[in-house]
Amino acid sequence: MKRRKWMQMTASAAVAGLASEFASAEDNAAGAPRVIDTHTHFYDPSRPQGVPWPPQDSALYRTVLPPDWLAVASPHGVRETVVVEASQWVEDNQWILDLAEKEPCIVGFVGNLDPRDEAFEANVKRFAANRLFVGVRWRSGLVDVDEDFPRVLAGARILAEHNLELDLNGRNASTADAVRLAREVPDLRIVIDHLGNPRDSTRPDPEWKEAMSRLAEQPNVNMKISALVEATKTPPGQAPTELDVYRATLDHLWQAFGVDRWIYGSNWPVSDRGAPYTVVWDLAHRYISEKGEEAAAKFYSENARRVYRWVDRRA
Repeated sequence: MKRRKWMQMTASAAVAGLASEFASAEDNAAGAPRVIDTHTHFYDPSRPQGVPWPPQDSALYRTVLPPDWLAVASPHGVRETVVVEASQWVEDNQWILDLAEKEPCIVGFVGNLDPRDEAFEANVKRFAANRLFVGVRWRSGLVDVDEDFPRVLAGARILAEHNLELDLNGRNASTADAVRLAREVPDLRIVIDHLGNPRDSTRPDPEWKEAMSRLAEQPNVNMKISALVEATKTPPGQAPTELDVYRATLDHLWQAFGVDRWIYGSNWPVSDRGAPYTVVWDLAHRYISEKGEEAAAKFYSENARRVYRWVDRRA
């Protein structure tokens, strides 16, 4: 796709039309930005051991593997991803790394390791030996940064020593200890998942805005634009498709973090709770297109390369 044509896409473009615009590899090679989806989940409940997440009564409880993601993402020119582990089982980190060996679309993996585990440092060292292991996520409810902060801080320093990044999810993004963690380990690259988990992505409240502004004051903290459609007070699968509905939330994050600290992520397949991948892509694409071509390149891949150190596997 020619750059001029890409920049001329407007909010009036239909979702279905955008899907066809990004359908061919030829278009992607001809000037459209390279895109890294930095938040996908892969799992297989049919394994003998099953999975700890998602629960069996969830619509997400099905086998979800890279070909399934590529089926919904590749029509938009998105063919590379950083996987984020939702399972707290240590060996499931190895399961994803083994999967990644066979799936070149996986260019990075954010694992799940508990800093309070006596084997944390040994596990970090073990998995960091694989170049695709790029970081660790601490999800509230499993690892809360405001509980046992000394051990959490020690774990953060271990991650920094191994040149890994840290994803923070859930209420971890809104506590004073998250700011403290970023301040005390300034060489640790931190990513706030899912917009910092606003109560409603269509109506940002003052408490969330203040928390995000405090985080943005720390230069090592980055914002992942993911879970936009899931954070709406709407029935499942019926999140709004109009960009202006989300503009107040996105504008606040843009003003706080700026062009160099925005990162694209879909949160697929969890995003299906709000809307199909096409809608997720369309909302993000329309907003960043307003900021210009350079901003889009940073948002889609360059910022993620700096933070995640994802591996170029195209060769």
